[in-house]
Amino acid sequence: MNPIFQFPSYLLKRQVFALAGTFRFYDPNGNQVMFSQQKMFKLREDIRVYADENKTQEVLSIKARQIIDFSAAYDVVDTAMNQKVGALRRKGWSSMLRDEWQVLDANDNPIGVLFEDSLGLALLRRFLLGSWLPQNYDITLGETRVADLRQNFNLFRYELNLDFSMDPSQRLDRRLGIAAGLLLAAVEGRQSS
Repeated sequence: MNPIFQFPSYLLKRQVFALAGTFRFYDPNGNQVMFSQQKMFKLREDIRVYADENKTQEVLSIKARQIIDFSAAYDVVDTAMNQKVGALRRKGWSSMLRDEWQVLDANDNPIGVLFEDSLGLALLRRFLLGSWLPQNYDITLGETRVADLRQNFNLFRYELNLDFSMDPSQRLDRRLGIAAGLLLAAVEGRQSS
């Protein structure tokens, strides 16, 4: 596996004032380790992640299975190894008031849940405070919390801290966690535009 997937935490930054979604991942030392730029006007989401801004080495792809799907599922593939890592599936009606996603293994078996911190805060975000109240998500495998995805408050760009430090045995494949962060940043970008 590529060593860029071995860090205990990442900082994801999305440019707010850009025509296409531009995302950069930084390691704990502040070094940029991944880059992604959404293509404009795509009917079906197809996000590519690269090891550098020159896009010389593709490391991940995140593809929607269908064009329009209320409970959208996104396959996560390690493109360097040509291997499906797993998938993330949005829980349609559950996500109306509070974001919730299923984390699936490579065979589409549910292994965990990605969910927004609390229903009360989620409602405040959606109906009153919007992006003034940063989002917080947890990923659990069974009853074990394996990741914390916490948005920083910043008026000029979207920042999301991806913290996997509570999962030293790496029960959650970091590639799935990184894909989850990227999908949340991309979805948040569309909702706030």
